[in-house]
Amino acid sequence: MLHLQKALSDNLRDPNFWRQIFHRCLRTKPSHGYGGDVGRKSKAERHESNEKEKEDHIRLFKSRGQHLLTNPRILDCIVRTSNIKSDDTVLEIGPGTGNLTLKLLEAAKNVVAVEIDNRMVEILRKRTSERGFNDRLNIISGDALKTDFPEFNLVVANIPYNISSPLLAKLVYGVKTNPFRSATLLLQKEFARRLLAKPGDSEFNRLAVNVTLVAEVEFVMDVSKRDFVPCPKVDSSVIKIHPKSEIPNVDLNEWWAFTRTCFSKKNKTLGATFKQKKKLIELMNLSDSGKFSENDTSSSMTSFRGEIMRVLECGGFSDKRPIKLGNDDLLCLLSLFNEAGIFFHDRAKNKDTFDTAFDACDDLL
Repeated sequence: MLHLQKALSDNLRDPNFWRQIFHRCLRTKPSHGYGGDVGRKSKAERHESNEKEKEDHIRLFKSRGQHLLTNPRILDCIVRTSNIKSDDTVLEIGPGTGNLTLKLLEAAKNVVAVEIDNRMVEILRKRTSERGFNDRLNIISGDALKTDFPEFNLVVANIPYNISSPLLAKLVYGVKTNPFRSATLLLQKEFARRLLAKPGDSEFNRLAVNVTLVAEVEFVMDVSKRDFVPCPKVDSSVIKIHPKSEIPNVDLNEWWAFTRTCFSKKNKTLGATFKQKKKLIELMNLSDSGKFSENDTSSSMTSFRGEIMRVLECGGFSDKRPIKLGNDDLLCLLSLFNEAGIFFHDRAKNKDTFDTAFDACDDLL
């Protein structure tokens, strides 16, 4: 006991002992209510934490593509990228609990939010009411794919993964009915890469061909899956779409059917693709039958195949592969086929309007 007392007495007189105690205290996290501002959250951080806690208590359905973006830095970047003007009306699809909606309302004159989940609609109304935004928010409770959108200037949205393709088709091919300056969209990263693919890229595909016919696509940034609640399996990307002021003078139904034929085997040469008997019979039934003999099927097939090969060779396309052809090349080839009386779409059923694109969106992209 005397030995312990002597050791303690010696330690108390040793300046190095007190220096060690002092540094240990500095490394210790302050308990709640002490330590000044160290370790405390700001008002904005507490609000964000509370909102995230609310989101964690909502049952979100991955089958509906419900992944809420919670990172305020990413939300702010999306709003800045959108270049919103003070007199703009912004269309938001799938607003969820309103993390992005509130920031859009701070920048825009009005926001039109289309939400299919009534639970989200209730939360959205409550949050916007607390901020005094109710009079500038128009909530449409329903399916965005079946809803007629009111007038808007911009689209800014975290698109539910499961409706990316049809919704994109509705927007870019419906621009004649609903003109807008740009669409800033948060999409699944793989889907965004397909949109951004160029001729010659391994990812180049019919989706990119059909979208870039009427719009320009710009990459903005990648977003980690950890910035969402619940955390999805994959990362996302923000892209910006600018509708073209002028588009090529082409029958859209004919174009969609033509690109479907070409990109069914995108790495095959066009000469090989158009030699397939099944494809030849299909095209014969759609083309100007008067140009080909109908009495002898074998003779008709040979004649029709020869006409197709002539068109391909005339334009220098016989050995070309769709994955390496841009829209100008594809438009040129389609024009050569049509001039020769070869068509890809049933003209008796033709609907020559932009807004009919959505009717065939599953086939379009």
